[in-house]
Amino acid sequence: MTREYLKKATLTAKSDASKTHDIVQGILSDIEEGGDAKAMEYAAKFDQYDGNVIMTEDEIKAACDLVPKKLKADIRFAHDNVRRFAETQKSTLTDVEMEIEPGFIAGQKAIPVDAAGCYVPGGRYSHIASAIMTVTTAKVAGCRHITACSPPRPETGVAPAIVYAAYICGADKIMAMGGVQGVAAMTFGLFGLPKANILVGPGNQFVAEAKRILFGRVGIDMIAGPTDSLILADKDADAHVVATDLVSQAEHGYNSPVWLVTDDRALAEKVMDMVPDLIADLPELNRDNAAAAWRDYAEVIICADREDMAACSDEYAPEHLTVQAADLDWWLNRLTCYGSLFLGEETTVSYGDKATGTNHVLPTSGAASYTGGLSVHKYMKIVTWQRTTRDASKRVAEATARISRLEGMEGHARAADVRLAKYFPGENFDLSAEG
Repeated sequence: MTREYLKKATLTAKSDASKTHDIVQGILSDIEEGGDAKAMEYAAKFDQYDGNVIMTEDEIKAACDLVPKKLKADIRFAHDNVRRFAETQKSTLTDVEMEIEPGFIAGQKAIPVDAAGCYVPGGRYSHIASAIMTVTTAKVAGCRHITACSPPRPETGVAPAIVYAAYICGADKIMAMGGVQGVAAMTFGLFGLPKANILVGPGNQFVAEAKRILFGRVGIDMIAGPTDSLILADKDADAHVVATDLVSQAEHGYNSPVWLVTDDRALAEKVMDMVPDLIADLPELNRDNAAAAWRDYAEVIICADREDMAACSDEYAPEHLTVQAADLDWWLNRLTCYGSLFLGEETTVSYGDKATGTNHVLPTSGAASYTGGLSVHKYMKIVTWQRTTRDASKRVAEATARISRLEGMEGHARAADVRLAKYFPGENFDLSAEG
């Protein structure tokens, strides 16, 4: 049986790739040349905000005071989960050393980057969770300076809950600036900030393009496209739960793909019948996003069996992957390409997006085939070192000299020759490439 598409996407993330490169490049160049003043010009144009760019302690306190007590408790709960998970991740990175040859020691050391720039979206939705996910992991990694950057709203500034989350998670500075201008300010070290060594966090297509252009000059978590989600479901899955989960992810944006992969036609048809009513029941903005995403980007695929379902999923390499099927351990051991995996009906992508501790900044558009999501490791540089005694260097020096000459790199060979001559005077070494 070949795969059957009960619903096929008419658009893909690539189809929607707008010509933003020139716009973003122009803004970045303008701000790099014009500094703070030019960044402020763009902030006035796009953010329509003329308050302080770097929030003062009094402004942070005032914003925090506006956050309801129960929401503060929820943010602290999510922060604690993310922090503890990040600490566990960090514990897997240890400094090591080994003896390559008797007396010749090589080692590995994990060093956090100095300054992290964390972008927190604040346009359609206030992404409180993004502040928690990005700032907390940078703090646990040991970054010396962390800037949280979020678009302010006209007259009111950055959403108070975002300010509170960034503050309790450990941001050193909170910047009220959005879009390309915010990314540029962190990269170029404007407004008294240190230049960021790494930029992390989700954003719209302009933010994503800015990170793409700046990559190499600074590190980034990943080049991200629209968020996407795939559900693997068998005949025993609850169609209402499956449909609800699909809609919950489609509300992210008009171009956010959601996919259902199943080996049961009856389930697929039932889910497809339910989705339109679930979308219609959403608030207006969410409804418009989900309706467009379902109409243009969603797919429903029937596979022959669970092996074909798993193979199909790996080909899509989804950002979020949910399994609502029997024998969860089989799926855990079989699946290989996903940003984050949600096993069983009892959990859901929404849990991971907000509060469980695993990070929600994840690879999109198939990038999960080669990378994972944001973690404490993204802020760490894995560097190596070595030391040796003179005696232990002899064999390495001989091999280095001969390999270098075979490659035609005489300067490299002489760096070995000079040590052999100094440390072992009077000894004869055959250091020719043919030797």
